[in-house]
Amino acid sequence: MKTAVKQVQKIFKRTEKKYLLTREQYSVIHEVLSKRMEPDMYAEYSICNIYYDTRDFSLIRTSIEKPIYKEKIRLRSYGVPGDYDKVFLEIKKKSQGIVGKRRIILSLQEAEQYLNKGIYPDSLDCQILHEIDFAKDRYQVVPAAYISYDREALSGLEDKNLRITFDQNILCRKEDLHLNSKRYGVPILEENQILMEIKIPGSMPIWLARLLSELKIFPTSFSKYGTYYQQHLLSECFLFLPKSAQRVTNVNNVSRGGVRYNA
Repeated sequence: MKTAVKQVQKIFKRTEKKYLLTREQYSVIHEVLSKRMEPDMYAEYSICNIYYDTRDFSLIRTSIEKPIYKEKIRLRSYGVPGDYDKVFLEIKKKSQGIVGKRRIILSLQEAEQYLNKGIYPDSLDCQILHEIDFAKDRYQVVPAAYISYDREALSGLEDKNLRITFDQNILCRKEDLHLNSKRYGVPILEENQILMEIKIPGSMPIWLARLLSELKIFPTSFSKYGTYYQQHLLSECFLFLPKSAQRVTNVNNVSRGGVRYNA
């Protein structure tokens, strides 16, 4: 699989709103959106990620607590890559509701050698790499979770900065943490659910806000990695926490409909 890298945006700054839809809601809103939006240049594709975290999952535990500032490190590919295909090493930060994402492009082999063995890519020396390097060393991160999904992406006909994505078939696993392995894992959404994300640098267009209101589609706090952690990794986290922290973690997390949420 060859990853297209022409005209790839490396720095993002925007707001992101997430919505959990039923397939019926998806069909209705998609029909309306098709009159104001069009498929982006890649339209439909699969995304594979390796999330990096501390051994006691402190990055995602902090994120779930909804702090003013949080960050995450991940390695991303579009489709299942070969060793020499291009992938994206990203650091994603969120501060006061604004999401910033900075990423570099390198081969899968270069990325794994850097992340897992500390071998720097010969051809790459930039500010973004230095930021990732600082965070990697600060947190002493290791591969923590594999998450893949199928994505459909739309962009606005009038405002190309307006982007809406629909993710489904979200599969996660804690073993075989390699992007070039097959896509498999446990699902974290119900069969009838699709995750919609609205991504835009500024305010939401009035027509879109009205549409969501009319369809009674409301934003939700949802994280793929966070949901997987709370569903499947929380018990492992206990092995690394002192007993006092275990009690706090257990009290602050409750289960609702098969998905764990921070209370």
